Amino acid sequence: MKKTITQGIVLILFLVVGTCCAASSHHLEPIEKAAANGELDSILEKLNKAAAGLHSYQCQIVYNFSQPLFDSQTLRKGNLYYKKREKQSKLRINFDTIKQDDEKQQKQKEQYIFDGVWITHINYQLKEVKKHQLADPNKPVDTFELVRKNFPIIGFSKNEDLKKQFEITIIKDTANKTSIHLHLKVKPESVYKDDYTSIDFWIDKELNLPSKIIAVNLDEDIYEINLLNAKVNQALDDKIFDVEIPAGFAKPAITPLKK
Repeated sequence: MKKTITQGIVLILFLVVGTCCAASSHHLEPIEKAAANGELDSILEKLNKAAAGLHSYQCQIVYNFSQPLFDSQTLRKGNLYYKKREKQSKLRINFDTIKQDDEKQQKQKEQYIFDGVWITHINYQLKEVKKHQLADPNKPVDTFELVRKNFPIIGFSKNEDLKKQFEITIIKDTANKTSIHLHLKVKPESVYKDDYTSIDFWIDKELNLPSKIIAVNLDEDIYEINLLNAKVNQALDDKIFDVEIPAGFAKPAITPLKK
């Protein structure tokens, strides 16, 4: 899988369950395609409507990266904040803890801030800051537009584009009453064929927004993200998105926009 800063942020934000749905597979049955076509379109339309009306979003985030081939996993927990203005949006993720394999959870701060132009990564363990410019200052990009170019976010990508790239199946889970499960299988000719084999989305029925995402890459690595206790379109202070470099940290390493 390509290791770019943008894709790294994408995986941290939205990807992104241990065994990729196998844990409760006895409850899961694909809905018949003929009956599901109209239902799928309805689900995607509701998602697009909810996404279009999103002005602010905050939640707890649980991000797990596992490599079954090496029997290894890393679990991070923290908080995510997003706010959209007329011409710009901002996003921040604060990770506070880390747990590796069977070790105990410990405190470890790591922060990502995107302001439409720059992604700033603050690593407290290494006491370093990295800044990557992703847009012209006069032409800032929306956070989800940036992500959508590298990862097919349900609700933020056009329905027909998704259907061209994936075989989309609605999964019936009799044990789950609060969310809808969509399984996306990458088509052989898909633009994502060199990055992922499958992606699963769980959509909160009340919010009509993703609450859990799992992606599996070609190396069988699994990226899982759970978005918990979401607050949608509630007041969010702009100061949350300020970048403050702690005393004693090295001078930021800056990667300008490639012309």
